[in-house]
Amino acid sequence: MLDDRRKIGVGLTGLGFLFFMLGVLFFFDRGLLAMGNVLFLSGVGLTIGAQAALRFFLRPKNYKGTAFFGGGLILVLWGWTLVGFALEMWGFWQLFSAFFPTVLSFLRRMPFLKRILDLPAFKAVINKVAPAGGGGGAGSLPV
Repeated sequence: MLDDRRKIGVGLTGLGFLFFMLGVLFFFDRGLLAMGNVLFLSGVGLTIGAQAALRFFLRPKNYKGTAFFGGGLILVLWGWTLVGFALEMWGFWQLFSAFFPTVLSFLRRMPFLKRILDLPAFKAVINKVAPAGGGGGAGSLPV
């Protein structure tokens, strides 16, 4: 069961993704991308705790991903939204790609999303990222 702080963190993370996607939809709008980043980072901090988030981002194996994500964030704020977005996406992939199988396994258990994820168009790609029996693993976020 999630306590109130974690529920707020999950909500902020979701809002961060929403603002980020709106920023992309509106041709890399600097304000929406920046808001998405701030909401996402604060949501992660609230969900797993500030110290755990700092430890995650500052692990030696995550230095490169953190540098790319942070550099992209700075470039977005500076006005170089397309280049900043590309750097952020690469950093996000470096930081969270090991966590994707856990997320996909969780999403497969949700009745509505299970039907969508089982469509042939998605199934082949998803099975490469997260095999049907797969779960988390070494790349999971600390809790």
